Formats: sequence, C-alpha cells, structure tokens
Amino acid sequence: MGHCEEFDCVVVGGGPAGATAADGLARAGFNVLLLDKAGRIKPCGGAIPPRAIRDYAIPDELIVAKVQSARIISPSARHVDMPIDGGYVGMVDREHFDEWLRERAARNGATRRQGTFVKLDRDNDGTALVRYESRGADGGKGVTCAVRARTVIGADGALSMVGRQEVPASRAMPYVFAYHEIIKSPTKDIAGFDGKRCEVHYRGKLSPDFYAWVFPHGDTTSVGVGSANKGFSLRGAVSELRDSSGLDTSETVRCEGAPIPLKPLKRWDNGRDVLLAGDAAGVVAPASGEGIYYAMLGGELAADAVGECLQTGDARALAQARKKFMKAHGRVFWALGMLQHFWYRSDKRRERFVTMCADPDVQRLTWDSYMNKELVRKKPAAHLRVFAKDVAHLFGWISPWRTSQRSGR
Repeated sequence: MGHCEEFDCVVVGGGPAGATAADGLARAGFNVLLLDKAGRIKPCGGAIPPRAIRDYAIPDELIVAKVQSARIISPSARHVDMPIDGGYVGMVDREHFDEWLRERAARNGATRRQGTFVKLDRDNDGTALVRYESRGADGGKGVTCAVRARTVIGADGALSMVGRQEVPASRAMPYVFAYHEIIKSPTKDIAGFDGKRCEVHYRGKLSPDFYAWVFPHGDTTSVGVGSANKGFSLRGAVSELRDSSGLDTSETVRCEGAPIPLKPLKRWDNGRDVLLAGDAAGVVAPASGEGIYYAMLGGELAADAVGECLQTGDARALAQARKKFMKAHGRVFWALGMLQHFWYRSDKRRERFVTMCADPDVQRLTWDSYMNKELVRKKPAAHLRVFAKDVAHLFGWISPWRTSQRSGR
C-alpha cells in the first residue's frame, strides 16, 4: 500500500489508563499516537486515593474536593460514618482530569489525535494497521484513516473493540452498568449533605446487586448507581436517590452511563503485538467499583511491557503487565470479590454488612488498605478480629445494630 504513518505504539483510548501508558512510552523516547474519542466523559465517582496522587504527581488544582469521611447507609436507612483519621480522599472531575492526563502525555512527546477506532488490519508484512474514523471540527462526515503500529495498547473501556478483536476472552467480560448525574452542589444547607463526605447506599431498591452513591466534587456532585440487572431502571434509582437526599431541585449538568468491569481478564495480550489496559483489561476493584488508580497503574505497566517488547522484539514481554499487576493486587481483588459475593446478595446481608462497618478495626483496616493500595500486614491481631466478626455477622451470630460505635440512630 502507499505511504502510511508508522508509530512504535498506538494507544486506543485516552482515559487514565491510555493517557498514562502514552505518557510513559513517550517519556521513554518511543513514537506514540494517543487516539481518543472527542467529547467522551466516563461516568465515575471521581475518587482517587493518596497513593495515586503521590505515584502519578497529580497537582492539587485537579483535586476539586477533599473527602474526609464516608457515610455508609443500610437498607433500613440506618447509617455508619467512617471518618478518615488524618487524611483525605481526593475527588476529581473526569472531564478535566482525563484531559489533563492526555495533555501531559502530549507535552512529553505523544502525538494526540481525536478519532474512533474502527478495526485492526494487517499490512503485507504483518504489521498492525490501526483504522480509525476522524471527524472534522464541524462534526461532519468522518474520514477513515489508517496508521501502522509496531504495537497497540487497547485502553478503550470495558467493551473494548480492540480487545474483542484481538483478545477473545474480553468478549465475555462480566460488568455492571453505571449511570450517574452530575448536578450542581447545593448552595444552601440540605439535611444530610456534606461537601466533604461521600455517601454509599447499600439499599436494594436503589441497586439490587451493587450500590448507589452521592460523591461531592466541589461545585458539582455525582449522584449515581450501578447494577448488573438488565431489567433494573438506573435512571429511576438515581431519581429516587436525588429525591430522598434533597437533591431533586439541584440543576443537572450532564448525564453519563457506561459498563464497569468486575473481574480482571485472565489474559491481557494477543501474544504478538496487542496489550489491553484499564477497564479493557478488567482492572476495576470488585465491591467498590474503584478504577482510577488501578487504571493508571495498568497503563504504567502496559507502557513498561510494550517498551520491553519494542526493545527486545520478544512478544512474551507483553504478559508481564498482567503478571505484575496481579502479583501486587490479585489478593485484594479476590478479597473484594468475595465481599461482594457474600454481602451484596440481599438486603438482610447488606444490613449486617453496614453494621460491621461500624467496627473500629474494620474502619482502620479499610482506610489503611484503600489509601495505600495494599493489604495491611502489620496488624495481624486486627485482621483476626475482623475475620471473626465477619464470620459472626455472616451467620447472624451478631444482631444488626447491636453494636453501633459510630452508627446513626
């Protein structure tokens, strides 16, 4: 075929995973194309832990709110407050956060281009041909373009088109569907609303198998819900949550929905020249749905693996991204998956789960693990106490709300 641009790597998708991967490869001196859809904003609560802020040098101006506690709400509307002792969780607006990450990658040498991935073909010599549709600034009819790529990173979400074509396991990705409404934060006092506190609702009528949330973002607030139940009305649940929270009169800024994966894929690469990252690889924490930190780490590891593959010509290097990720976080994902499996199955179990969250040991270990993104191994006695209480709650040996050190009344 005629002349065609060639890149060491084409990164499809410009969210936290793709932007981080493009940035890492560009910093390493590789010729990288970052291909992203125009105007795409992922529905997300926007929470990032201190570990992510430190590891990826997130500037303070991107932190639109600093959450200092979480309120966990049970099916019976009882609540538990979980304060963060001496720390905070940063909240970001994905519209601005993701764009900043893409711009950082561009400043460090990545080529940015807006376009929609169409398919991956092969040139005569077997090199990947990434075909995409590019639209003009006026939004008119798109033009199909193609570039050659020595390697490709698919960071294009849970329904990754790259993954479905090149990594067959991604076609059976389990996920929940998330929907949220970004509203203007209340300017007057509303009972129960606190701009420095996240709310997580474990109530079957709001989500039969996941949870609903109210996450403050400074001037705006995310009100959302997730569920894998295809017959469940997510919009109806968000409307009910807004009504019950006194947020029904707040102005709606935008509405967004997208699938969120529930389990890392067993394989992230095609054994040749394609590697998946972020939601495309399934790296969203079960139970919590947290994904920004894991996406950025996945992007970093993808950049490292692709860089090694490019330097050595050995495609086996691509598998190192998943291997390193699962070594660092596989146990956490397994534990959170078990938590979701056991505690989200009914309102009776959710009631007991929220009760358990009132326990000081549970709160300390939860925040320690979340803030630093690692299991806390220095407190074996606390782990043992939590395990014993967990079993007691699961089998009903402790009555709901019998102990409520920090629970609402």
